[in-house]
Amino acid sequence: MNFYSVRDLRTTPKTIWENLAVDGEAVITNNGKPTAILVDIADGDFEETLKAVRQAKATIAFNSMRMRAAENGYMSDEEIEAEIQAARQGD
Repeated sequence: MNFYSVRDLRTTPKTIWENLAVDGEAVITNNGKPTAILVDIADGDFEETLKAVRQAKATIAFNSMRMRAAENGYMSDEEIEAEIQAARQGD
């Protein structure tokens, strides 16, 4: 997988698009940190590709929430019910 800086997008876009067509993926960096992924969908279905990317992002977010919950300890049913009641009373 190729890595390109934001500057590369401005200065050598043709090279990036050509390589993307061959490799299928590229990472865009900003200040040396990966910030975006380019995915070639020329031969694919845009809607299906977008759906797959969104599903992957949702899975990552869900797994992150599960890890945080495990680190902080799970709430009992009683604690959950108390939180719900407190929220309802705050309305």
